[in-house]
Amino acid sequence: MLSDYISLAFRNVRKRGLRSWLTMLGVFIGIAAVVSLISLGQGLETAIIGQFGALSTDTLTIQGADTGFSPPGSTSVRKMTEHDVEIIETVSGIKIVIPRLLRASQIEFNEVIGFSMTVSIPNNREQIDEIIEALGVGVAEGRFLQEGDSGKIVLGDDFVKSELYGKPIRVGSTVKIQGEDFKVAGILERTSTFTLNGAILMMEEDMRSAFDISEDEIDFIVARAESENEIERISEEIKRKLRDDRDQKIGEEDFEVQTPIESLSAVQTIISVINIVVTGIALIALVVGGIGIANTMFTSVLERTREIGVMKAIGAQNKDILTIFLIESGLLGLIGGIAGVLLGIGIGKVTEFIAVSQLGTTLLKVAIPPYLIFGSLAFAFFAGAFSGLWPAWKAMKVRPVEALRYE
Repeated sequence: MLSDYISLAFRNVRKRGLRSWLTMLGVFIGIAAVVSLISLGQGLETAIIGQFGALSTDTLTIQGADTGFSPPGSTSVRKMTEHDVEIIETVSGIKIVIPRLLRASQIEFNEVIGFSMTVSIPNNREQIDEIIEALGVGVAEGRFLQEGDSGKIVLGDDFVKSELYGKPIRVGSTVKIQGEDFKVAGILERTSTFTLNGAILMMEEDMRSAFDISEDEIDFIVARAESENEIERISEEIKRKLRDDRDQKIGEEDFEVQTPIESLSAVQTIISVINIVVTGIALIALVVGGIGIANTMFTSVLERTREIGVMKAIGAQNKDILTIFLIESGLLGLIGGIAGVLLGIGIGKVTEFIAVSQLGTTLLKVAIPPYLIFGSLAFAFFAGAFSGLWPAWKAMKVRPVEALRYE
């Protein structure tokens, strides 16, 4: 019996042709928006989690509270200093403390100007070894920076593969950073950490000179705990000591102490909010699509009044009429959902291709979990069925005698 209902619903949808597709337009636009944007959001979240996965879970980052989107410390109300380093070093359970500089820089090579992030390497063997271990990446060409190096830099893998400068930068090449010449000592291996692939590593003394940074100024401080189990206690202890030194109360701090887990949680929260907003916008399109389905089904009831009367005259019950119209409206939603899912996947894939080919980033990757597809299709079907509920009820209430007189 159910197969007969579905077959009849298919015939009715196919018979209306263009009107059916126009009815489904709002549905598949809404579903396409949900699938494309949420799948890109899922891919972005997976990629970002991969970036944080490269960080040590026993590492803390301390920096001044930022006032905008920029490299750590560059828009801080109050800069970190060597005095802050000394305070952090007194906290029990800390293995090593490393002050770092991080700035956006102008790089010139082959008479082409580009921009990248430059990060400092301290002139201390123990701290250099700690940074190499934390980075978890080897050198593909040349060597890493060493104590006493001056006028030398190490570049991420993007500089070798990039066509921005007309030709690849190699070990031994001379490039200008902030107007000063530096010789490339090494090229890092390709890594899953996208920021590192495009980074410039420079000795701290050279960086202070090139960027005109005072000796006492620090952009951020990295502190590594002896045990990752102590990370929360150490974080709270650092906050307490810095507050006491700066005579600040809880909630009034002009500095931030972050763990990789806290940073990851903040990113996931942002992505979740974006997904909620996207879903809300898509629901508007789905509501419009539902109204279109309801309108079409009302028209169908009027057009098929005589047909409904004939079905009732030969024994069809009210529940049969109701089921036929509900399946038909649900089918309109489902077909629109299928078209929307395919369109959404296509939009996502095209966006991913453009991001990889034009921007050189692998962050915008499409991730399509099965629940997103099946959930979208189920929602489209039930949205369609719900939109057809009132027209189906009206069809069920048609009286056979009056319907047979209808012309």
